[in-house]
Amino acid sequence: MKKQMKRVALMVLLMVLVAGLVQAKDYEVQKKAGEYGVTVKMDKNPPVVGDNNVAITVKDAANADVKDARVVVEYSMPAMPGMPAMNYKADAKLSGSEYRAKINFSMTGAWNVVIKITRGGKTASAKMNVDVR
Repeated sequence: MKKQMKRVALMVLLMVLVAGLVQAKDYEVQKKAGEYGVTVKMDKNPPVVGDNNVAITVKDAANADVKDARVVVEYSMPAMPGMPAMNYKADAKLSGSEYRAKINFSMTGAWNVVIKITRGGKTASAKMNVDVR
């Protein structure tokens, strides 16, 4: 009986360890910004209060990586009773074929996120909403 209980306990422990190694998929959204296809990935799913790393891929109409744009992430939460609106901005830096930024959500709730892509004197935007936990 003791041997069987030890075996069951060991199996449960092994299952917990294996489950801990399985990672959730990144938060990912695909949007259009004018003529560009934009893929936004966050390293937390769902996004959380505090730092979240963002990787943005921008593709042109020919599906080629855009590497010569200025990319800015603007994120905000509208005003609520007893609380002013919160507006933040982070410049994304090119790393390989992705633009990377770190954004910091200051509280839980619904946030508006806008990816602004400026290239050749023109700016295009992709808008999305995220539920921060």
